[in-house]
Amino acid sequence: MKKNIFLLLALTLANFTFAQTRIIAHRGFHATQNSVRNSLSALKNAQDLNVYGSECDINETSDGVLVVAHGPLHGTYHIQQTDFRTLRQQLLQNGEVLPTLDEYLDMAKRKTSTKLIIEIKDHSTPQRETEVVKKVLKAVKQHKLQEHVEYIAFRQHVCDELVALGPKGIKVAYLNGTLSPEYCKGLGYTGIDYSIKVMKKNPQWIQDSHLLGLTVNVWTVNQTEDLQWCVDNGVDFITTDTPEEAIQIAEPKK
Repeated sequence: MKKNIFLLLALTLANFTFAQTRIIAHRGFHATQNSVRNSLSALKNAQDLNVYGSECDINETSDGVLVVAHGPLHGTYHIQQTDFRTLRQQLLQNGEVLPTLDEYLDMAKRKTSTKLIIEIKDHSTPQRETEVVKKVLKAVKQHKLQEHVEYIAFRQHVCDELVALGPKGIKVAYLNGTLSPEYCKGLGYTGIDYSIKVMKKNPQWIQDSHLLGLTVNVWTVNQTEDLQWCVDNGVDFITTDTPEEAIQIAEPKK
């Protein structure tokens, strides 16, 4: 009898812990005047909107500089095969320069209540990906932002290296949608971060993740009905290009 009561209490606590859906701005809050994706202004806009997190993408240039860009192209240049000086001369569509990770981390320190969600992009070899992971972790540590940065990646190798090389308590979520919550838990990840299409096909993964202590993020959710589905099904985070609408839907009704 006591065992059943304890189990019921644990399930109730788990549901309560993961009850509030929070919003992550996809590549920053770029859907505003004079801003573009993965720009410093997009990060600032996300901070001003007071969302839980602002997502960004990290690529390494041919000469070893970490830049914030979705890739693989910046203008006509292949980011990972081009030197930083050349890339920097190609302005973003709003006139800003291509930001470095260090510049992004400097901006992140402006308001640490908005976490920086760093996606490390796929690189040409596992060895290069490992080096990128090391450089990202070093930069975050140097900026004293370890408690304010979370990590995501499509490549399992990148996630594994983040867990192996990162500090205790590092938050890492897998993006590719191919691994069950149980498998992700066994790898030491702290969450799953799957597309809305994957999650609608596997809605049971939400409860499975919560029972395992994993968080659930869903990307990239821009349609009103999909935003509502995520909230109704108790996901922890929504990554979206429309954070203002997402906030309105996710806020507890008074």
